[in-house]
Amino acid sequence: MEILYANGRVKKICTSEKAAQKHFGGDDGLVKALHAKIQALNAAVSLRDILLQPSFHLHPLKNKGRNKLKGYYAIDVKGRSNAWRITLQPLDDNQEPFACTNIDEIAGVVRVVQIEQVSKHYE
Repeated sequence: MEILYANGRVKKICTSEKAAQKHFGGDDGLVKALHAKIQALNAAVSLRDILLQPSFHLHPLKNKGRNKLKGYYAIDVKGRSNAWRITLQPLDDNQEPFACTNIDEIAGVVRVVQIEQVSKHYE
């Protein structure tokens, strides 16, 4: 699967151990978990490969307040008990967001995702 990044900062966190260390406050476990998730995304043929792995807990984000999260999904960096998540948006082959946001319908054809952020769940 192809991974795009919302900006250079997000890309650096996802691809550089030093940047991830700084982002996670020196937590080696989070750094290793994040980079393992990024490697799994790179190795996946489609988003269905990620959807079928329960440890990723791929789930839709809901609109709350001013945030417009329709069409965005998250995967856990290090399990459900940890607050960190990777927010991503599935894109079509033209690198445009899908009109249909039902992940079960599109997961088999999603071969491009854009990582929007790596953040704590409630911040």
